Amino acid sequence: MAGSALIMIDIQNDFCPGGALAVGGGDEIVPLVNALQADFDVRVLTQDWHPADHSSFADNHAGATPYSLVDMPYGPQVLWPAHCVQGSAGAAFHGGLQTDSADLIIRKGFRAAIDSYSAFFENDHETPTGLHGYLQERGVSDLTMVGLATDFCVRFSAVDAAKLGYNVTVRMDACRAIDLDGSLAAARAEMAEHGVVMADG
Repeated sequence: MAGSALIMIDIQNDFCPGGALAVGGGDEIVPLVNALQADFDVRVLTQDWHPADHSSFADNHAGATPYSLVDMPYGPQVLWPAHCVQGSAGAAFHGGLQTDSADLIIRKGFRAAIDSYSAFFENDHETPTGLHGYLQERGVSDLTMVGLATDFCVRFSAVDAAKLGYNVTVRMDACRAIDLDGSLAAARAEMAEHGVVMADG
């Protein structure tokens, strides 16, 4: 489809069963994501890519437990189990994911002091990843998003894309959620509020 891009978000070992921050059924989306790639002019992979001392890791805060909240200079931050550490097996793309057809890989979360859920901005909502400029130069106006997890990195990416003026569709059948304390329902509501289309095929 001319002017369209498939954004494949964080389909990495640590977000799949057996990984450090496993999303239930995360590996189930891989065949569908692979099949979808042929339908798009532009294909982008995002990759969570944290240094070991990342400030979002619970291990790096004395006495903190995973999934607790702390206040960072840019706002509330969930403290996660250490995951997607640069160069680790967990940070690698799922072995079944077709990656050779990707035009671009965007690595995010590589700055130790700030987390990055969105494919477009770090969690301060100001520091850009460069994806918007790339898509503009490629003439892309329509985005379809797939990947992990629906209620965090997919959600933030979709909302940011809508705010930037893209027509955004999230293929819910090609995503899986963590659903932390109602986060999936909140994600659906926020995406709908910003005009994101949620489709199941």
